[in-house]
Parts: sequence; structure tokens; C-alpha cells
Amino acid sequence: MISNLSRREEFCPMITRPFSRAFAIAALGLWVVTVGGLGGPFSVGLAAAEGTREIPASWMASWQEPPLADWPLQIVHGLTPRRVGVDAVEQILQQPLREIQTDEGMGYYLRRGRGGIVCNVSFRDYLESEEAWKVLVEAVNVCSRLGMPVWIYDERGYPSGAAGGLVLRHHPEVEALVLARDPEDPREFFLRPAFEHTHAANNYHAVRRYINLLDDRATQYFIELTHEAYYQRLKDHFGKTIVAFFTDEPSLMAVNLGPIPEPARSRVPIQDPPDPNVKRLPTVPWGYDLAECYQKRYGQDLVAVRKSLFEGDTAEDIRVRRQFWSLVADLVAERYFGQIRQWCRQRGVASSGHNLAEESVLLHVPLYGNGLKALAYMDIPGLDMLSSRPQVVANIGWMTAALPLSAALLEGGRRVMTEVSDFSEKMFGTGPVSLAEMQATAAWQAAWGVTEFTLYYSPEDRSVEDNWQYGQFVGRLNAVLKPAMPVPEVALYYPIYDLWAYYRPVAERPTNESQPPQVGKLLNSFYRLGRALQRRQIPFVLVDHEYLAKARPVGERLVIGKVSLSAVVLPSGVELPPEADNILTQFAAKGGKVVKDRAEEPLTPNTIRDLLAPEFQLHPASDEICLGRFVRDGRTILVLVNVGQNPWEGFLTVAGKPEWSLLDPHTGTVMSKQAEGERLPLRLERYQTLLLVH
Repeated sequence: MISNLSRREEFCPMITRPFSRAFAIAALGLWVVTVGGLGGPFSVGLAAAEGTREIPASWMASWQEPPLADWPLQIVHGLTPRRVGVDAVEQILQQPLREIQTDEGMGYYLRRGRGGIVCNVSFRDYLESEEAWKVLVEAVNVCSRLGMPVWIYDERGYPSGAAGGLVLRHHPEVEALVLARDPEDPREFFLRPAFEHTHAANNYHAVRRYINLLDDRATQYFIELTHEAYYQRLKDHFGKTIVAFFTDEPSLMAVNLGPIPEPARSRVPIQDPPDPNVKRLPTVPWGYDLAECYQKRYGQDLVAVRKSLFEGDTAEDIRVRRQFWSLVADLVAERYFGQIRQWCRQRGVASSGHNLAEESVLLHVPLYGNGLKALAYMDIPGLDMLSSRPQVVANIGWMTAALPLSAALLEGGRRVMTEVSDFSEKMFGTGPVSLAEMQATAAWQAAWGVTEFTLYYSPEDRSVEDNWQYGQFVGRLNAVLKPAMPVPEVALYYPIYDLWAYYRPVAERPTNESQPPQVGKLLNSFYRLGRALQRRQIPFVLVDHEYLAKARPVGERLVIGKVSLSAVVLPSGVELPPEADNILTQFAAKGGKVVKDRAEEPLTPNTIRDLLAPEFQLHPASDEICLGRFVRDGRTILVLVNVGQNPWEGFLTVAGKPEWSLLDPHTGTVMSKQAEGERLPLRLERYQTLLLVH
């Protein structure tokens, strides 16, 4: 328990700054079980001693003993004096809590491979119980003495922004708002709260009314009630122990996503009862000054042309829709994500979190206007990975991972966060997943640039040893990769500009079939291209029309933020605005590659590889190997992950790079490997990960 750990620390007064996990655990007197001689805090050095001459000493020091900041963080929603919070998912799902009694306090997490925690004040009497605040302050004080980083989770459950309902209790005028259309209503167009039939009424935590992300006042009130409350009690830890705030799935609520499945839906508490008489209708987001902002930016009366937001194929209809959604995207980014980022930066912490429905570009329109832009307004953009089956993750998760990586790099950043769990498997009775699957899922995300691993895995689902092995695996990945910079050389065009033109609000959940035919063709091409690039080990970022317009052609390269591109891939049917088209024309004229998918001759994985000619290629080709490319101190680092059920054996083309060091994050071993000509022989076992350093 926390108080017991505090007394124990009276015997360890030297713990006043961040130390390695081994030191923290040794200071606590905790014993960590090793598996096969490879799991404990002191065994790594022995395993890694052979062949370390090829790797810089500073790299090896972190590889052998990763600092706490490199290990994953446990999401903890239920800190109490007597019970360690191992109940994160249960709290979110409002399920009965497992009463785990322990005297380990924060040592519980250290012993189970966690370097820190993501936490919040108790959900009970949320933000209003001084006793709960005292418990949280004591926990953060202990983390400070142990050198454990702390992130603050900014909501009572999710979606973030409501302050558990307190924002709307004090300021009902900032509730989420939509413009609805009902041809059977004499008014036809009318404003109503965005609640019934939205994510606010159909999530796994609570049926609760929600704020308007287009309303700058709503975010201000949210920050005053939530962020300022933490700052007033914990300001001495900001920028030291407390390093980031985590915002979870905020959105505009301007679309019907459908109900969550039973039996979960019946168990969700109803904080605000929905009105069963509210009809399902097509809607678009609205705000108190949206029409005024539209008039100011475009010189046009939005109310007079509102019908174009719902229908119409003329050039004027398309122009109105593109203008509207462009404005919505800017307001959401600036008024919600931007306000939070500004507040965090002024107090020495980072803003982070992830969005809703990341995998669906179509839903990015009604939820954010532009999903890539929303993430770009975070210091540490993130993703939500609800599955830990590696093949599932690789097949459907590439879009979820590509978005935050792109947002970070295009804005000149590096850090990327994941909220990862086996939620899907546990929800449908096929979990928890194995350690090997957890590790492959983590490595796949690391290959996509993830540096901050926040966990909804329950430690109680696994042995102490497996928990430790997972944490050590993540720590080793970060020891090498977090200081490295991803170097994708290819961009896949994110076609939000086209979706602004074609998107039609509907009463039910939007699908390709509910939209104009151009949408299905465009999105099918986009998703096929993304899968093809991943399956041929070609790292890439997503760029929209606005980033292309800001890009600089430099020789045969296109430079955006920290990204230097040799090629841009365009889905079939996209229409670039003049500014972006002009940049690509210049880029192509200087020798850059602009690869276009065509409906009559769709690009396949192999044709994409042949056209782009990546430096590193696997032979034989495999759809189940993921490759991430990084550079650190002028040295090339490759991450190879086998997400498949079967071993792969072959070679990697490594022209002009004959000498490699192979680092195994599973065991900590390091060995030298010489290419045979331009071929580096390799074998990857099922779910195995290797780091290759040149």
C-alpha cells in the first residue's frame, strides 16, 4: 500500500531522482523472478556482453539496463490506500473490481515490468473529494521518490472533455451541438444537442452528455475544472515526475456510430437518460459562432447554403462542403487540442492522447473534420490498439498507427503514444493473449514509431514473470529506438480533401455504401495501398493536401517537417487542390517519384515495390513481416517483426552495408552478422523481433 511504501522509503532517503528499474527495485527490497536466466534486472549484461564492440557504449548501457522512462506505464484508474489499482479496464467498463490486497504499493508495478503509471483522482466523487486528492498526491509523491514517470488521465472514464459531467452541470450552454435535417419536419433544418445515437450515449463507460469541441469556452471550462485542479495540488511535480496529460477519444459527436454490442451495452451506467423520442437523423456539427466564423473566412452566409452540407453535386455544393469541413477541422484542432497543448506547454508537460475511430478515414470527417490535423495538435500524438493478436493488428491497424507517427514527424516531433490492451480478446472471450503475442504487438508498434506504451493489460491476468518479461522487452526496444528518428521515405496521400467534397450525412452509421460511389472507390484504393506498402516492408507516412502545399522540393526529395520523401503515392480518384498539385509537379520535375493508383490497373504489393525500389527488401516476400527504419547518430537501425504464425527464412537486401549487429529484445543478446555480398541471411521465428544496426 502507498503509506506502507512511504514508510519503507524512510530507509532509502537517496531515492530523490530517476534511477534505473534495477536500482528502484533493489532499494525496495523487491525480488524479481527470472525465466531461463534471462528475465532479471542483472542478467541482461551477461547475455549482451558478446559482440557489443559494434554498438556504442551508451546504447549498450541502456540496452542492458533500460531506464524507467523506457518501460511501459500502467493505466490505473483506482488508486486507494489499501488496494493497488489493477482494475483499469474494469473501471472503464464499470465492472466489479478485483480486490487485490497488497502491501507492495508502487512496488507492485515495478515488480511487474511497469516503469510508471497513468493515473487520475478517484472516479468516486470525481474531482470533488479532498480525501481522494490526498491519496493521489501521496501516490505521486512516492512515484517521485522512485523516479517513476506519471501521466495524468484527464477524464472520469471517456470520452474526455466532460470532467465527469461537471462541465455541463455548471455550463449547459456548451453542450455538443448539431444541425439536423428532417424533410418530414416543417422546419427541415434545426439545431439539437449531439447526444442520442452518438458516441456519448454509446460507449463502454457511461451514457453521459458531452461538450462541444467547436466551442472554445467548453475546453476552457474543462481545463479549469480538470487540469487546473491537478496543477494546484501537484504543481511541484509538473515537468519532473508528471510529464504528460492523456486525453481519451474526444470528438464532435456529429454522427451515429451505432450501439455497442450486448451484453456490454446493458451494463453501461446511465448518467444522463437519453430521450427515446429523438429520431435518428443526418447531422453535421455546429457551434455558437460557427456561422460567424464561416462568414468571416469565406464571405458567405452559411445558413443560406446549409442544404449543400447534406446533398448536391454541383461545383457550388462541393465548394461549400469543402469550406465547411476545412473550417470545422481548424476549429476543433485549435479550440480543443490546441488549447490543451498550450496549457500543458506553459506548465512544462506534454499533451497526449488518441482519437476515436482512427481506422476509418470516412468517420474522420464528422468526428474531427480532419483526423490527421487533430492529432498534429498534440505534443505526443497517440493511437488506441484494442487487439493484441499480431496478425489482426498488422492487417487492420496500420492506419491507426500511421496517423500519429505522421502527425509527429510532419510537425517536427518524434514521440508517439499507444494505449494498448487485449480488450477485444477479453470482450469476446478469446483472451487474455499470450506473452509472445503481447511482445509482437509491441514491436510492431515500435516499428511504427511508438515510444510511449500505456497499458490496459491487467497485471493480474499474467504471472509476475510474464509481466516482467513484457516490460523488459519494451524497455529494450525503447533503449535503442526512442532516441532514434524514423526515416520513412514514402508518403501515402490522406484523401480528406476529397472526402470533404463527397461526404453525405446519414441517419445511420456511415458506410461506403451510404456514400456517393466515388467514396468507396477512393477509400478502397487508399486502404489497399496502405496494406501493400506495409506488406512489402516500405515505411511510410500519411500526408494531406495542406502538408503537401507546405512541402519543399529539395533536389529529388520532398521535405516536410522531419520527413524527407523520395516518393508520394496517390490513391485512385483523388483531386488535389492547386497548391498541392503544384508542389508535386515541381517534385516530379526534379526527379521525385509520384506514383498513381488507377482503377483500370490497380497497384499490387509487388508492383509498388518494383516502382519504389526500396533499399531494403525481403526475399522471399512476406506479407507478415513488418519493417521499421530509423537512424541514430548516423547509424541505420532496422526493426523486423514477424507477426505471422510461421517462421520466415530468407535474406534482406543490404546494398553497400555488409556489417550488421543483431539485437534480440526477447533475450538481450547481441551478435555480429556479415552480409553475403548484398544479402543478409535472416531467420525470424513466429512472433520474433530483431533489431539490426549498421
